[in-house]
This record gives sequence, structure tokens and C-alpha cells, in this order.
Amino acid sequence: MNDTNKRCGYVYLLGAPNAGKSTLVNRLTGAKISIVTHKAQTTRARVIGIFICGFSQILLVDTPGIFEPRRGLERAMVSSAWSGVAEADIRIILVDASNPDFTNVNLIINQLSLASQTAVLAINKIDKVKRSNLLSIVAKLNSNKIFSDTFLISGLNGDGVKDLEFFLKNTVPCGRWLYPASQISDMNDRLFAAEITREKLFLQLHEELPYSLTVETESWQERKDGSIRIEQVVYVTRPGHRGILLGRGGQQVKRIGAAARRELEKLLKKRVHLFIFVKVNEKWLNDERRYRAIGLNLN
Repeated sequence: MNDTNKRCGYVYLLGAPNAGKSTLVNRLTGAKISIVTHKAQTTRARVIGIFICGFSQILLVDTPGIFEPRRGLERAMVSSAWSGVAEADIRIILVDASNPDFTNVNLIINQLSLASQTAVLAINKIDKVKRSNLLSIVAKLNSNKIFSDTFLISGLNGDGVKDLEFFLKNTVPCGRWLYPASQISDMNDRLFAAEITREKLFLQLHEELPYSLTVETESWQERKDGSIRIEQVVYVTRPGHRGILLGRGGQQVKRIGAAARRELEKLLKKRVHLFIFVKVNEKWLNDERRYRAIGLNLN
């Protein structure tokens, strides 16, 4: 393929928590790039999903949900979401049609407007609402005048996604591809494995605990038989949280570990030996090293 025909660009997905950004990234790339749960604020750091459409390599930047942060971890997540937005080739504001969070969406719109930046509006989860409701949401948001285009989509079942894909492949700027054609993400294996385990933790544990824990992959060994041995540490802030995560006789963490192992084996197409240890670190939420391990900056 001649480089003169190629296109490549960064497409930033912005939105309130739970707008469906990660689901859309996984849909467009056709791979498990970002973890997805029913809980808000699942995505903590930016992840790039890479896919090729025709002559275009599209670099989808999945960002944490944007809201008014109160704590250090929340501030680091929102800061990560905004990092690099000014240099994006295309900015997409994703809105959950079934629960349009106008307060936080307007935060994003106002910030872009102040910087004289335009965006594309994508109304997501259209399969969950009536068309009359969709039209009123579109009208309300387009009154802000920062949107160049509007798409009605469902990242979950794919409705309207092909139209968005066609737009992206023809709108990203001309230029050489920045990643090999076979690469689908910028995330390294250790962080990816930690994210899969964190997804299973979020799905299994009650509301408060997931936000006060973090997962780190401490060891990754390729074995002679082709399998992988992975050792991970889950840090929690209280001894009581450790007990909840372990469960009676350690059964809870065993179930979570088994689910994570099965998912990793499916994605990596290799046998995985996964060992999870749970440690109490009351100060991890103020520890710059722990933040760097998950791709965030505390300060």
C-alpha cells in the first residue's frame, strides 16, 4: 500500500461516566481493548484501541469518564481524560441516550467551547429509548453549536456504528500509519492482565470496594510449555476489605481468579497460571508509584 494513500489520526472519546466509551472501542476494534462493567468510572486511564478501515488507521483513545472530581484518584482520572484532547484529530462526545448526564456533558462542551474546539456528537444506547426522546436530546445538545456532525448509535449491538466508522476513515488526516498493521492496542501485557482481573473484581464485589482497590501484575513468565505464569497483587485500603475480597476460606478470590484466568486464556490463546495475592496498603490512594503502575499521575 502506497503511503501517499494512507490516513491516520487520533480520535478521542469523551463523555460522562458510563456513557459507553469502552463498549464502543471494543465494537470498532473488534477486540477486547477496554474492560467493561455496569459500574460507573470503570476506565481509569487512557487506552488506545487501533483499527484499520480501508486505507485509514484509526487510533481510538478511550478515556475515563469526565465529572467533577473530589478525591485524588478521581482528579487523576479526569486529568488523564483531558490529556492530549487539544491535539486530537477528531473529538467525539458520547452521550448515553437512556440516561443523558447533561451536567457532566455540559462540563465537556463548555471546556471545548472555551478552547474553540469542535466535536462530533454520538448519541449512544439508542436501542434503549424512543425515537422522540432521541430527537429531543439531539436538539438540546446541538444548540451548543460546537458539533460538526451527529450520529445515533448503539455500541452494544452495532446500530449506526458503520456510519460512524465510514465518517472516521474518511475524516482522519492523510499521513503514514503510526503502528504496525497487526497491533490493536498500546497497552502492555502486564497492564492488560491487571485490567482483566480488575474487571472481574468490579463485577463480583459490592459498590464501594472496587474504587478503593487497584491491581498490579508483579510477575509475567513465559514458560517452556508455552503457558504463562502471572502473579498479581490486589491492594486494598482496609483489613476489612481484604476479608471481603478473600471471602470465606478464600473462595471469593478463587472465583474471581478463575474468571480472570479463563478470560485471559481466551484472549491470549495460551494456557495461563494466575496467582492473586491480596495486600492491605492504607496509603495506596496517595502513592505516586501505585498511580504510575496503572497509567495515572497523582499530581
